[in-house]
Amino acid sequence: MTLFGTTLDGAQIAGLVGLLATLALWLIVLGRERGYAKWFRQWEADRKARLDAETGAAQDQKRDRTGPWG
Repeated sequence: MTLFGTTLDGAQIAGLVGLLATLALWLIVLGRERGYAKWFRQWEADRKARLDAETGAAQDQKRDRTGPWG
């Protein structure tokens, strides 16, 4: 087999296939890692929003109603 004018033997072809397979594996892993990071950021934001809503509701009940708007 020739590639760009260079004759490749069996070992070189196997090495090329191995490198391409490794590249494909790393691309899949990178995509999943980015998906997990995106999911985790969204989960943390939702968790913080729930916590802020719970603590905000509790603080509204405890706060004194003094002042011009209270």
